[in-house]
Formats: sequence, structure tokens, C-alpha cells
Amino acid sequence: MNRKYELVYVISPDVSDDQVTELHTQIDAIVQRMGGQIEKTDNWGRRKLAYEIGRHKEGTYVLEVINGSGDLMKEIDRRLKVIDTVIRHLVVRVDEEQGVVERTRSKRTETSRRRRVARGLPPDRQPGEGQRGEPDEDRDERFDMGGEELR
Repeated sequence: MNRKYELVYVISPDVSDDQVTELHTQIDAIVQRMGGQIEKTDNWGRRKLAYEIGRHKEGTYVLEVINGSGDLMKEIDRRLKVIDTVIRHLVVRVDEEQGVVERTRSKRTETSRRRRVARGLPPDRQPGEGQRGEPDEDRDERFDMGGEELR
């Protein structure tokens, strides 16, 4: 079963751009061999670490969004543990969180529609309805004190 994972790894700042590319190529080869797919690769570049890891105060951060199986991610995790240039790495499954977000969003929409119908309104918002920050046309100026005292 294919799932969506985010893999973030931090590489030693001593590593050249070619070596970063080579590491990505190795990960891509593992993903291809095990029937997965890299959806996105994002090199965040060299950044300061939140805390010192070993002798490192900086590292090159790379994010990979991967569609694949749990076995694929276990293999990548195993490989990254033995590569000396990788300071830290983290694999997070994100498809489950996206499902929770979608369920919550649909539940809120359904509740909102039910309430609107109960109040005699159309189920969906109409264009321009409920926008904040715009003045109401039927606003009564007598109640707008604006710093003045009542006359």
C-alpha cells in the first residue's frame, strides 16, 4: 500500500553540492527500485542548527516528499543511518494527517450548511456575504461615536 511520507535530512556543512546531489540520486535509486515515487525534492540550503550536533553548528537541509510503502521508508532509514555525512534524518507519514484535515473540513462544512438552512438561508455562502472589514451600507451613523460625545 502506497502512502505519503516526508523525509527531512540534514547533511554536514562540509559536503559539496555534488555530494548532496549524489545522496539524492542514491535515495531516488532506492525509491525507484522499491516501486515508490519522489513527489517533490526541496533543498533548503545551509542553515544554523537549533542545537549543536557533534561538532556541527550548521547543516544543509533537504526535504523529500515520497509516495511508497513502509518497507521502502525502512530501507531509506536504514541506509541514512550508516551514511557519515548525514547528521540527522526524520521520516514522517503525512497522508493520515491529510485525511484527518479533510474529514474535519467536511464535517465543519456540513454543520455550517445545516445551521444556515435552519435559519432560512441558502446552504452555501453567497458572494460578498460575511466579509469583514467592509462597511455595511445600512449602518446607522447615529451610533458611530468615533471619539465624539453624544449630543
